[in-house]
Amino acid sequence: MNIIDYLNKINAIGKYLVIAVIAMNLFSVSFASSNICSALQTLCKTSQVFLGAAIMVMILMAGATYAIGQLLGAETRARASVWATAMMTGALIGALIYLITPAIIAVLLPADTGVSTVVVGSTDPCSFTCA
Repeated sequence: MNIIDYLNKINAIGKYLVIAVIAMNLFSVSFASSNICSALQTLCKTSQVFLGAAIMVMILMAGATYAIGQLLGAETRARASVWATAMMTGALIGALIYLITPAIIAVLLPADTGVSTVVVGSTDPCSFTCA
């Protein structure tokens, strides 16, 4: 089992995954009602769902890459350590985006349209009320 070839195949699939996520976000906004508030709410919920799953997968892949790399030779061990660190950095950046997205969308919502930024008592950070 050549871990370098395996990770290169995963990297080749990654660009298609990014395109699919962008298309999914565009479709979610286009299928929202004509209200800009509901479109931004749909975009927020879609990004929250995707990023939660992506963070979990990145952490699991980083752990698996590091563990498998420790079983192989010194050069592969060093590469696996770098790859695992890069995956953990990606997961950390994803977590920051996950936390910041509702705040950014709340800033983008116009204040003069009767939109309150967050529903009080809701556990969903993307629950904006639209008037």
